[in-house]
Amino acid sequence: MTKRYDALIIGGGHNGLVCAFYLASAGLKVRVLERRHVVGGAAVTEEFHPGFRNSTASYTVSLLRPKVIADMKLHDRGFRIIERTISNFFPFPDTYLTLGGGTARTQQQFARFSQKDADAYPAYDAALEKVAQVLRDLALKTPPNVGGGLRALLSGATQGWPIAKMEIEAQRDLLDVFTKSARDFLDGWFEDDHVKSAFAFDAVVGNYAGVSTPGSAYVLLHHVFGEVNGKYGAWGHSVGGMGAITQAMARACEDAGVEISLEAPVARLLTEGGKVAGVRLESGEEIAATTVAANVGPALLYRQMVDSADMPADFKRRIDGFKTGSGTFRMNVALCELPDFTVFPGKDKAEHHTAGIIIAPGMDYMDQAFIDAQQHGWSKKPIVEMKLPTTVDDSLAPPGMHIASLFCQQFDPKVDWDTHREEVADLIVDTVTDHAPNFKASVIARQIHSPLDLERKFGLIGGDIFHGTMGLDQLWAARPMLGHGDYRGPIKGLYMCGSGTHPGGGVTGAPGHNAAHEILRDRSLVGRLFG
Repeated sequence: MTKRYDALIIGGGHNGLVCAFYLASAGLKVRVLERRHVVGGAAVTEEFHPGFRNSTASYTVSLLRPKVIADMKLHDRGFRIIERTISNFFPFPDTYLTLGGGTARTQQQFARFSQKDADAYPAYDAALEKVAQVLRDLALKTPPNVGGGLRALLSGATQGWPIAKMEIEAQRDLLDVFTKSARDFLDGWFEDDHVKSAFAFDAVVGNYAGVSTPGSAYVLLHHVFGEVNGKYGAWGHSVGGMGAITQAMARACEDAGVEISLEAPVARLLTEGGKVAGVRLESGEEIAATTVAANVGPALLYRQMVDSADMPADFKRRIDGFKTGSGTFRMNVALCELPDFTVFPGKDKAEHHTAGIIIAPGMDYMDQAFIDAQQHGWSKKPIVEMKLPTTVDDSLAPPGMHIASLFCQQFDPKVDWDTHREEVADLIVDTVTDHAPNFKASVIARQIHSPLDLERKFGLIGGDIFHGTMGLDQLWAARPMLGHGDYRGPIKGLYMCGSGTHPGGGVTGAPGHNAAHEILRDRSLVGRLFG
């Protein structure tokens, strides 16, 4: 063992940095071990073509918890979010729809397709907000651990009480969201396919499923429980890209005394007498610590870094069955001009260029994309979300030039992506060009992240941006599995602080925050006596 620390963090993604910050702020000697040459995990800003920088994986912000922002003083360290004027722009074959900009404006858009849906929207928005508030309230709380005795019972009662107090109508909505498909859920509110599609898209973001897949309504909800600058449900652009967030977090960590090591990939968790003893790096260096918090996903941690002999047999069997794979194909594209949409012409920057541009024209289109992926490996007509960050942040490209983030569904993680990545990238570009005829000719360069590329580069097994499927069987106290929903692993001293734990994926900081507080509890006198 070359050095000894109170705690080691495997992975310098945003949750790992958050966890390290809270531990160091409490006086622990902490070291973050990051595999790549840059800190930030999937929330990084990198140059992908000379003069063109972008958030190369995670690309937009909403879910980051205000408490984490305040505690780490991120605003003092340069954190700045530009809100979207309208949230999304949906081009259809012969029309378009915009979402956001206030209730009245959204109703005006819906009324173009259905007055009934326009009238229903305020009640839908209010109902979803009540359910989303449940997620906000639970995000920074450790789920009760099944089998955890009196403390778990009290925790469960405390966290369940706000739900018990909800009006019966809200409880029904909550049950619908957690059990129904997005299609069934939205059919209960709206009649027009254009309107339903505008909401259904969120149900398949990072979710290898169709809008008719049971449980997909929850993923719709997961994407609306965030906030930007105090505005619930809003999304925005991080000035300087997503890497600006994690660089600010890294500075907060260093100011708190955290040691951050880059190009320091962890090969194995070391144990002694059934307890954590440290880690071994791929270089062969061994570093001692009695506490290790893993910011990598459960599939990567337990299948590659932990000796199977150190895990109980049932835990090993279940972690082998832990579901991953979000069906995501991610591209960054350098452009010489903005896309000129057939249904909304113009190459000069306009409001719709600053929104999330969603190519998902219809509920059937989205279901067919998933069916195609299951049958053929990828969608013949993929779902594409395009962001043009240079329309609000011109520091990312040369003057007059632009970048596009393309976040695309549905793509089977098991495909031989080394063989098919270029072919599918062409398909995605053609899909955008079908709606904006100048797009293909405007492409200067592109960076491709197939599901396999996401796994190799960012450690996302199966290309899963959430570190594990967000189904009812892998949420809250069952994330990653029952008995370990409280951030504690099956080995004393091993903790999980990444998106494979509650409340799940996205740039939230919540798992890092919660895991750190459980680690500090276990190290306290009460924790040592009764833990």
